[in-house]
Amino acid sequence: MAVGDTQLQLVTFQLGQELYGVDIMDVKEIVKIQNIRPIPNAPYYVEGIFNLRSEIIPVISLHKRFRIEQIEKTEDEEEEGGFIILNIDGIKIGIIIDRIERVVHVKNEEIKPPPQMLTGIGTEYIHGVIRQESGYLIILDIRRVFNPKDLQKLVGNDA
Repeated sequence: MAVGDTQLQLVTFQLGQELYGVDIMDVKEIVKIQNIRPIPNAPYYVEGIFNLRSEIIPVISLHKRFRIEQIEKTEDEEEEGGFIILNIDGIKIGIIIDRIERVVHVKNEEIKPPPQMLTGIGTEYIHGVIRQESGYLIILDIRRVFNPKDLQKLVGNDA
């Protein structure tokens, strides 16, 4: 997240019952659900890999990583799910989301430090939270969620 900026643009999405956001600068694209092929001996939170325009992308389940229950979806709601393709230091990964929401602009002064424990996610993975009428928007620090060592393992597995 850029230092010195007074505003931040976030791509927001739903995981379980909560609303999350990631810096738009880390998002490459949003795609619909694809066929995922499992990877043998992958970490428990890695769903597998999929082919996106001849590029192999590892797919991560934040539900499993953060122990968040998936919500029951109707057939129409299944259409709202998909993957957010992140580009973290040149490494592309997909994260499974329940529903894409929208892009929002937030002022840095609106971002508050996270409570000690928030929906089972360690505070080390959270950049901050923003109070909203319907609850909180949890801003993930995606570089802490996926540290370079983890990313290299993922890329090494699908090579």
